[in-house]
Amino acid sequence: MEANRFSFEVIYRSKKSSARVGKIITPHGVIDTPNFVGVGTNGTIKALDNKTVHEIGLQLMFCNTYHLLVQPGLDVIAKGGGLHNFIGRDLPLITDSGGFQVFSLAYGGVNDELKSRGEKKRDGSVLKITEEGVSFRSYRDGSKILLTPESSVAAQKIFGADMIIPFDELPPYHMKKKELNKSLERTHRWEQRSLEAHLKCPNNQAMYGVVHGGIDVDLRKKSCEFVSRLPFDGYAIGGSVGKNLEEMISMLQFTLPMLTPEKPNHLLGIGDLRSLQYTIPLGIDTCDSSYPTKAARHGLVLTKKGPIKLLKAQYNTDFSPIDPECSCYTCQHYSLAYLHHLFKAKELSAYTLATIHNLHFMVELMQNYRELIYKDQI
Repeated sequence: MEANRFSFEVIYRSKKSSARVGKIITPHGVIDTPNFVGVGTNGTIKALDNKTVHEIGLQLMFCNTYHLLVQPGLDVIAKGGGLHNFIGRDLPLITDSGGFQVFSLAYGGVNDELKSRGEKKRDGSVLKITEEGVSFRSYRDGSKILLTPESSVAAQKIFGADMIIPFDELPPYHMKKKELNKSLERTHRWEQRSLEAHLKCPNNQAMYGVVHGGIDVDLRKKSCEFVSRLPFDGYAIGGSVGKNLEEMISMLQFTLPMLTPEKPNHLLGIGDLRSLQYTIPLGIDTCDSSYPTKAARHGLVLTKKGPIKLLKAQYNTDFSPIDPECSCYTCQHYSLAYLHHLFKAKELSAYTLATIHNLHFMVELMQNYRELIYKDQI
């Protein structure tokens, strides 16, 4: 039997809240928790190369199975020696199942689903959803692709990510309880099939069971009980987490205590600064979000005193760094005035320099959260 080198250890629990400090051990290194996970959709953080990401200190990066299946494709990544080797990263990676992107094509993103009240989009990308899986057309060349629990796991085996996610269905926020329960039951069947496929060839990878159920207490409990009975290595809290912060916090308050505390948990797709203030005290170990990198590309840089909009005219002649106390490459070498100029001139280096700063900010922010937990201040 192939050894699984994945493990998780809780090092300290806060006396003030449910926050905890821990370590996730993977074949490609240690992840200190709680931690922020950068989104590298296509195998890279947008505007950065992976050597730079490594130097910044991002311990875990999230890559997307759906996008990598379409471009460059499994054959290329397999010939490239797996995802770590192909993208030049020797630190931990996590990949999703592709389900989020496929069902986003069917129902739209979060904003779209709130407007559509759960009606399917009709752009033709998703062809059919059956018990077997989902068939859709590639956005690159229109070719038909069938994604099933087994094929999603097979793809993630070729990628070789340290943590992988079972195939699941992403139901919209407005779905009625009867239909939501039907979706949940199919997701559970898909998860079991995914786990069975994974356990046939563990490949030193860990699989996180996905918890669904929307904001419905009964269905979240049902999902927690289901994934807790199976030998998943950790949990990923997914599905619709609510239409606002208050609904998400309420959902997490009754969901997290129902999960096995000795296993790590991951909050899918949530990692903005305000959400972190509330989710870390609840016991979230890791979370991923494109917020800091997307903000950087829009000229918004993060600081302890609040965000700075680099395109504002007041920075035209401000020759100080973004943050005089920041040790990132951008703050050590360039001024606000220069960054303002780059964005005004639409120079591509503007995106790189702003992203370096924001990612560095997130790495230091999470280190600070861990220190505050140790001091029982969170």
